[in-house]
Amino acid sequence: MRTPKTYMAKPGEVERRWYVVDAKDKVVGRLASRIAMILMGKHKPHYTPHVDTGDFVVVINASRVRFTGRKWEQKCYYRHSGYPGGLKVRRAKDLLEKRPEEILRHAVKGMLPKNNLGRRLLRKLKIYPGETHPHEAQKPVKLEL
Repeated sequence: MRTPKTYMAKPGEVERRWYVVDAKDKVVGRLASRIAMILMGKHKPHYTPHVDTGDFVVVINASRVRFTGRKWEQKCYYRHSGYPGGLKVRRAKDLLEKRPEEILRHAVKGMLPKNNLGRRLLRKLKIYPGETHPHEAQKPVKLEL
């Protein structure tokens, strides 16, 4: 008796699409989880865990995302230089003023695999703080999340 074969997508035969997501008044965590799913390709029927089957995502209005509760004052982002006493701490409110796209990038990065594939997937995420983006030539489709 023959068993059905499992389809494994190959990198050359994956069709990529471009999506535009408007982050205005969206909660960061919920938005980041949906973006991570699209970047990995889990919304497609031929998803393969070890192959990049995902699509490109362009996020606009990243400076207008929101957090629930008191996270603007309480949530901190940490970096360390590797030297003694080299810990840098930034609150979410301060990060929004200086680099608003980093809030969403940090959230999406935490939801992707922690390996070479995850770093390759993160390069397909384009985040812009305002309304405009330079990817009109790719004809992105507006995605409602």
